[in-house]
Parts: sequence; C-alpha cells; structure tokens
Amino acid sequence: MSSSTKSATLRYTGLRLAIFAGCFAVVAVLAYIGVIPESFGTANPLWLVLLATVISAPLSFVLLRNQRDAMSAQLAPRVDRAMGKLRANQGMEDDADDAARSA
Repeated sequence: MSSSTKSATLRYTGLRLAIFAGCFAVVAVLAYIGVIPESFGTANPLWLVLLATVISAPLSFVLLRNQRDAMSAQLAPRVDRAMGKLRANQGMEDDADDAARSA
C-alpha cells in the first residue's frame, strides 16, 4: 500500500472516529443532563455507543464525501489490478481444465 493511499485511508478513518467521538460526547452530555434517557436497564454504555453510532453514520456520509471520494479514487486502481490478476488466473485454470478434459 503506497503512502498516499495509506494517507487517504487514515485521514478518512481518523475523521470518522472524530465524528463518532464528538457524537458520543454530545450524547453523553445530553444523557447526563437528562435530555435523553441515560439507559435502558443496565445497558448505559451500550445505549450511548449505539445512539452515537446512529447519529454519526449519516453525518459521516454527508460531511466526509470528499475524503471518501479521494480514498476511493486512490484504491480503485489497486482493485482493478487485483481483479485483472484474478481473471488471468481463472483463465489459466479454465485452460488447464479444458486440456485435462480433452486428454
């Protein structure tokens, strides 16, 4: 993996985690002051994480569109090369199978 691809991937992942952490902090403060329920039974941390995840997912989808597109543009050539190698290997396997069946 090249450093530019790693950089785009790390930047996107870091920003996703930052958005999640921000949402978690907001949800935790809102639960602490009583605006939203603190828990369902004994599932307080899980409830807060789930709620932060549900809030951060659409925010990340909208706010990180440019970073996601940059990461995708850098990863697409690698995927295309891997798919080409897979097709070539499948073709060699098909040729060998056809040769074995005709013998």
